Amino acid sequence: MLIGAGPSTLHELVRAARGESVSIDVAVWPRVEAAARIVETLAAGDAGVYGVNTGFGKLASTRIAPSGTARLQGNLILSHCCGVGAATPDHIVRLMMVLKVASLVKGASGVRRDVIELITGMLEKSVVPEVPVQGSVGASGDLAPLAHMAAVMIGEGRGRFSGSLEVLPGRELLAAAGLEPVVLAAKEGLALINGTQFSTAYAIAGLLAAERLAETAVITGAMSVDAGMASTVPFRPEIHALRGQVGQIEVARRLMSLLDGSAIRYAHLDNDERVQDPYCLRCQPQVMGAVFDLLAAARRTLEIEANAVTDNPLVIVETGEVLSGGNFHGEPVAFAADQIAIAVSEIGAITERRIATLVDPALNFGLPAFLSPHPGINSGFMIAEVTAAALYAENKQRAMPCSIDSTPTSANQEDHVSMAAHGSRRLIEMTDNLARIVGIELLVAAQGIDLRKLGFGLTKLHAETTDALTTSAPLERVMARLRRDVPMLEDDRFLAGDIEMAAQFVASGGVVEAIGAVPLIRNGDH
Repeated sequence: MLIGAGPSTLHELVRAARGESVSIDVAVWPRVEAAARIVETLAAGDAGVYGVNTGFGKLASTRIAPSGTARLQGNLILSHCCGVGAATPDHIVRLMMVLKVASLVKGASGVRRDVIELITGMLEKSVVPEVPVQGSVGASGDLAPLAHMAAVMIGEGRGRFSGSLEVLPGRELLAAAGLEPVVLAAKEGLALINGTQFSTAYAIAGLLAAERLAETAVITGAMSVDAGMASTVPFRPEIHALRGQVGQIEVARRLMSLLDGSAIRYAHLDNDERVQDPYCLRCQPQVMGAVFDLLAAARRTLEIEANAVTDNPLVIVETGEVLSGGNFHGEPVAFAADQIAIAVSEIGAITERRIATLVDPALNFGLPAFLSPHPGINSGFMIAEVTAAALYAENKQRAMPCSIDSTPTSANQEDHVSMAAHGSRRLIEMTDNLARIVGIELLVAAQGIDLRKLGFGLTKLHAETTDALTTSAPLERVMARLRRDVPMLEDDRFLAGDIEMAAQFVASGGVVEAIGAVPLIRNGDH
């Protein structure tokens, strides 16, 4: 990946976080070096410039002599290493580092080339600082998480080589990688720890997972339509054109395409007294379309943030000024994370209702109770549905907006905070839960389709010709891929393993790949 040649896509950034090599466009260096010279000059001057020759936060009025600059920056890093909790996953730490490089190369942070190249060297050598997940309120940047990253750069803190379990002190880790710690100059410590890169990295990871799961839930939703022998009339384009919502129109089109050619959808028309299906089946375009529209809005925010300069103060090379502002405030990321969380919760809500509909003999149009061919002695998918309900309840509880919370910090200097880190971190657990909910729907819908093939719920006429009673070609491909690992449920068995295999199939994007169609989200990130 080449950073600095123009805006980076989320796809490029995530590939770099996953191990693709990172290089920097040489065109950025003149501006980077010019900004560093401006800071160096101001640090030696008489005028007080925040973060250059002053203390930080509430201590901004305290002047620092030029001889104390290096110690000031080092102390800043060490004093801010107050993170607690579990270690951030490697790919999130690496994405945070890539995002920091993308910010610093804009030449508005006043850091030297050596500092930026040390981060890319760490990425190249798979050096992963140990970054505790808790400690940021998303206000003056993600101070504590970024300080733990920067600590390794100055030979302090702790870290590992990616994939290794051995944790080493920062200096030993750099030495093992053939790298030298940097002695920070004026403002460089502040530039490293100010910024939204920790929150943004988590939000991007959550967004991409949510997008994959939304795509998959449309497919499993189509399978549930066939398993429940529901009508496809609610997906007719005339209905959705009259509303005009783009996501809704696209989801309806996808559902019609996925179900085109299914023999099951016509096998009940001469024996169906139902007038309308439950909302969880009928209103999929309206709900999932709104989900895609919401995720698209969050994506736009995060694409901008991934390429933004979010530290403080900022160097304006053209005028030689250093301006103090608030780009470190994480409100845009917090709002985006809240949007993603709401979308994830709603996907789980409607998916869980489809699962409940299919296992309920009062609603599933002739399928056996809990989808067991031999109910009574067997419980079938009874408790799998309960698990889906439990997972959805967790996600619903986590979906409350984090951005509406604010706890003043730093002696009321930072008196309004975004909680962007909280909002972003929860997305990983929420999408893990959602992958399992959608995985359970995959199992349940596939079971229902298999039962239709055995004649359950069919008229006598169609029951006599069940050999030809298949779902559509794309959904049959999903069924075939699933059945390689998970056979149809005949008698009760240990279902936890089936659920995990289905969840992995869902989370990996395998269901989307199996249908062989262009994703609804055409962004190159799938």
